[in-house]
Amino acid sequence: MLERIHLSIVQQVEKQGSMTAAADVLHVTQSALSHSMKKLEQQLGTDIWRREGRSLQLTQAGQYLLAVANRVLPQLDLAEERLHQFAQGERGSLRIGMECHPCYQWLLKIVSPYLSAWPDVDVDVKQKFQFGGLGALFGYEIDLLVTPDPLYRPGLKFEPVFDYEQVLVVAKNHALAKATYVKPHHLTREVLISYPVDVERLDIYNQFLLPAGIAPKRHKTIETTDIMLQMVASGRGVTALPRWLVEEYADKLPIVPVRLGPDGIAKQIFVGLRETDTAIDYIQAFLVLAQGPLINS
Repeated sequence: MLERIHLSIVQQVEKQGSMTAAADVLHVTQSALSHSMKKLEQQLGTDIWRREGRSLQLTQAGQYLLAVANRVLPQLDLAEERLHQFAQGERGSLRIGMECHPCYQWLLKIVSPYLSAWPDVDVDVKQKFQFGGLGALFGYEIDLLVTPDPLYRPGLKFEPVFDYEQVLVVAKNHALAKATYVKPHHLTREVLISYPVDVERLDIYNQFLLPAGIAPKRHKTIETTDIMLQMVASGRGVTALPRWLVEEYADKLPIVPVRLGPDGIAKQIFVGLRETDTAIDYIQAFLVLAQGPLINS
């Protein structure tokens, strides 16, 4: 009764905005598309759309069907792609979602030897704003999720890949540059620069400032690590980053890392994946490389 084409029609009508445009994308005639959906509505005994003027609006049943389509169709596409790859003796593609902004330099160290070892695997990297994080794993939009904040859910597995210390980054001539460690109140006079991430997910806030009831003078967001550290080096603010990353940039910029609090902030990076994918050889190979000593090289 309910077939894949029905899910595709509902999804494309919602995406394209009309039956005509959806028919063009699906390479069917509009009359065939309309007939198919009308027959389904009759079989189900409920309407999928209601017409409001010239536009179509999904009914409650239609909205449910759209949610099913958005969840199921990517899984079917991936299954067909992988089965085709198996038939052709290929490995396929590895789609990596990044929730860790400063981890690109780390990822480059992993990807280079990985591509050499697995020439028949394509690697694609998606930044946080291009996908829905945890939902992207469940929705088969990505295969691996690199994150410092694992959210454990049934069906997912998170593997720790390396440890690091989150530190404050200041210019070499900054008043705090020679401090053994900084206290929260030291930042009340500072412009704090961070990636465009929700405040509750920033370690310097949730593990350092907020527990002390402290806020910085101002909070500014910048998307790229290079520009962020250029701003810090020029005395335009301070930021918090992994120590290993700061030490790499310290050869090129007048910046220094300073410990956050007397004990510092210890963190881990995790790689999340679906439990059903744990036996895939090229995914396991990536995890082995990610857990290796490359980060310290």
